[in-house]
Amino acid sequence: MKLIGRNDTGAGPAPGGARAGRVHAEVDTDAWAQSADDTQQGLPAQRSSGPESLVRISSQQLVEAVGRYPATTDEPSGEPEEEASFETALAAREQAALETRHRASADAGDPNASSQLGALLLRRGELEDAEPYLRSAAAAGLRAAANNLGVLLHQRGHRAEAAQWWRQAAVAGSAPAAHALGLQLRDQGEEEAAEYWLHFAAEHGHPLGAYALGDLMEHRRDVRAERWFKASAEAGHREAAYRLARMRESAGDKETAETWYRTAAARSHARASLRLGVLLEERGELDEAARWYRQSAQNGEPRAACALGFLLRDTGDLVAAAEWWQEAAEAGDGNAANALGALHAGRGEAADAERWYRAALDAGDHNGAFNLGLLCAAAGREAQAEQWYRRAAYAGHREACNALAVVLLQRGEESGAEPWFSKAAEAGSVDGAFNLGVLHAGRGELPQAHEWYARAAAEGHGEAALQLAVVHEQRGNPGGALERYRQAAAAGSAEGAFRLASVLERRGDSETEVEHWYLVAAEADHRRAQVRMGVRAAERGELQSAEHWYRRAAEAGSRSAAFNLGLLLARQDSENEAMIWYTRAADAGHGRAALRLALLALRRGEPVQAEGWCRRAAEAGPAEVAERAARLLGALNAELSA
Repeated sequence: MKLIGRNDTGAGPAPGGARAGRVHAEVDTDAWAQSADDTQQGLPAQRSSGPESLVRISSQQLVEAVGRYPATTDEPSGEPEEEASFETALAAREQAALETRHRASADAGDPNASSQLGALLLRRGELEDAEPYLRSAAAAGLRAAANNLGVLLHQRGHRAEAAQWWRQAAVAGSAPAAHALGLQLRDQGEEEAAEYWLHFAAEHGHPLGAYALGDLMEHRRDVRAERWFKASAEAGHREAAYRLARMRESAGDKETAETWYRTAAARSHARASLRLGVLLEERGELDEAARWYRQSAQNGEPRAACALGFLLRDTGDLVAAAEWWQEAAEAGDGNAANALGALHAGRGEAADAERWYRAALDAGDHNGAFNLGLLCAAAGREAQAEQWYRRAAYAGHREACNALAVVLLQRGEESGAEPWFSKAAEAGSVDGAFNLGVLHAGRGELPQAHEWYARAAAEGHGEAALQLAVVHEQRGNPGGALERYRQAAAAGSAEGAFRLASVLERRGDSETEVEHWYLVAAEADHRRAQVRMGVRAAERGELQSAEHWYRRAAEAGSRSAAFNLGLLLARQDSENEAMIWYTRAADAGHGRAALRLALLALRRGEPVQAEGWCRRAAEAGPAEVAERAARLLGALNAELSA
């Protein structure tokens, strides 16, 4: 089992967007302090001049008129900054002048000025000063003032009175008030009334109302939600664009989803940038994916920093990958913490690996517990490993269930292991399904074993496919066996690749394919495949290649390879080295190697050594070798007794 960095059980970013909750949520701030421009034509409201009606003058003209402001000692020098400071001063003076005019008109009884002044004070957070002006204007019938009075009262916690003023403004046609009223009714559980007012706001072109209506409908699984998300997104609402993209992606329409992800991401929506990066990475457009991951991470999305780390790791930049993982892990991303743990574990830095795995666990990622189990097992701390496996297994980690079952089975607790294998298999662990098959096969419960092998093989488990292939071969079904051997080989089973090559070779199929599968198995250190590669190379006269494969297999402990290497070296006049390999093969029980050593000893005039090798050859066999060794031993005995 490998240490998990990027995990399969969850290795992907989670979907979803926050539901609009309180009335003063971030997405709604632009609607609160509403200007008198929203007043209905039929209401007796007189428009007072706004900031746009003031005469603008340049900063140079202002300097000439009122003189320069004295620069402070910590004010940066330079013409651009000086110009900006005058613009700021000018704006402040204009705002002060505007407020003065509004206050004078409001105090003189102008309801429109009262509405404007109340809105200005509300924006500044001066609720106590704003309230009398807004009440005066609202009582005069200005719906903007009624809406803003509702905002003020809501902020002060007077929700019931706020709803009354919002209702008055909404009845008068205020879309922002209808939106605010709809949200409050929704939060009170009055969804039917909420839908009515949110629908009113949305129909009147209020993007926040359209978004809230879409959110409410999606919560009810109403297919009309998409329409209102789209209306809100087209009006510039980035969360609506993101939610619409998620809906389109869930429906399998990735092209449209990408368009809306791009729309939201262009407005710095962190989760949209993340999802856009995921789509691009899946398509192989790694440079652009990295750009969007980076933007998302810089906007505070730790999952994007984690994903960028994996992308950089896959391109070979481990240093940069670790930096992004650390940023994500410190922001509470358990997947990134696991990745850092795996990175340190791979370097043999067990203490650092353990620290990051614990951080992952603290972040709620149970891969951390499983990886701590693997780390302890690698260090020989079996009792601690079992404890970590149990913790992860009880949390539902399927590979931990399988690992715990293996520990119990190795301890002889078969009855304790089986439920954990079952839990792992039912949760989708292919290793768990395979091991459950092994467990049933060991009891002679072959139908159950084959059923679990089939389930594991269907998920790409090579060894499970190999077991099924052997069953087909034993039952005289060569076609079924060949199909399963192919599946096993394709899934990475070296034995499957070797057996597939052997079957194809016996059938006389394409030499190219036969050679391919022998090579696949040999490169995976399958010793018999390496011997076959050596034999085939020797038959073609490719002695250097033959020697390469014989040596690899012989050094790994193959007695047949050691014997063949001895034969090859002897033909190349390297008899001393050949003797070494004959001896190694004979010591491992290779009868032909022992017989060859007996003959060589006779040739050197060493009958006692020859007799010893003959006896070993006769014991090792096979029958043909034993018979020849017996005849040679009889001749030696006769000669020695003479």
